[in-house]
This record gives sequence, C-alpha cells and structure tokens, in this order.
Amino acid sequence: MKIKHILIPTTYTNCYLFCDEDSGSAAIVDPGGDVTDAVLPFLRDNGLTLRAIFLTHAHYDHVGGVAALRKALPDVPTYLHPEDAAVNNNLFPTAGLGPLTLWRDGDVVPMGNLKVEVLHTPGHSKGSVTLRCQNVLFTGDTLFASSCGRTDRPGGSYDEMMASLKRLGELEGDYQVLPGHEGFSTLDRERKNNYYMLEALGAHG
Repeated sequence: MKIKHILIPTTYTNCYLFCDEDSGSAAIVDPGGDVTDAVLPFLRDNGLTLRAIFLTHAHYDHVGGVAALRKALPDVPTYLHPEDAAVNNNLFPTAGLGPLTLWRDGDVVPMGNLKVEVLHTPGHSKGSVTLRCQNVLFTGDTLFASSCGRTDRPGGSYDEMMASLKRLGELEGDYQVLPGHEGFSTLDRERKNNYYMLEALGAHG
C-alpha cells in the first residue's frame, strides 16, 4: 500500500490518497478542500484509478473537496456513515455531496487487493468512523497524536469518545495512526502517552 498525504491549507486537514499498486486501485480519505489539482495528475502519472471517496465524518473541513472531485470523476462512490449522512447544516454540509454509499461498523470495502474495514468510532460526531487497512488506521477526528477530537459540537459526546478510544486502544498489535489533523503517530505511542486514551483504558488510577 502506498499513501500520499495532502494537507488542506485552509483548514489544516490531513487528506490521504492511498492505493493498491498491484491493481492500480486508489481511494481518497477526507478531501476537505479542492484537491483535484493534486490528485488528478498523481493518479495519471502513477497509472491509478480512483475507486472511492472515504469520509471519516461529514464536517465541512473533511468534505469540502468532494463536489469538485465528483465533478471531475463522476462515477466514483462516496462513503459515509448514516448517522452523519442524516444531518445537513453548516457543520455537516451533506446536501452538496451527491449520492452517498452508506457504510456501517464491520463493513469491509475491497479496493484491489486491499481491504478497508470500517470501525464506528462516535464521539466527535455520531457517524465518525476509523478506517483500518493493513497496518494503518485512518482515525479522522477521533484519535489525534497525544489528543482526541472535540466533543462539544452538535453530535459530539465525551462518553462516546471514551468508548471509541477504548476500542481503538484495545486493538491487537500496533498500527500507524494517520489522523485528520496535525501530526502522525502510532497506536503503541498513543497507548503510552495519550492522556485521553489512557483515561479511556482506565490507566489513570
């Protein structure tokens, strides 16, 4: 699996383009701004075909580039959890996303030889998900390096965030953690150093 990181400068959102090099299948995670000028040449130069747009949640800073991508590549499906798809407002601008493919906890989306597993991890929003593919977790705004996503906006819940962080912390083995904002990490590092994950795992006293 090859991963290209694209930083959305207006919102400092991390967007990821990843691919199965053997089949030439690619997917993009959280295009929070117009990334077509970066994505289309990369796909062309590497002989890749975009098969999916994956959304970890529907906040505007993670979906802002979907419309432009779908205009350029109209047949590419966009995946979102139904809990977020059911909301439409300034924070969750889902009406402009076009037709959606709904996914739920435990769903597995094949992408060439890769399998993308959906872990429902609410807390930042009701429909937040973490995507597991090989040794990588695309955690959206659930798990950050040394932190976690906000829970004080509509759809947020600190209790649900703690349950989601506990679920991630209890996954077997180590993973590369690629969050929706700021720096990258590993799951082992977060288990040892992330105050919120340690609280979720009951490690504070």
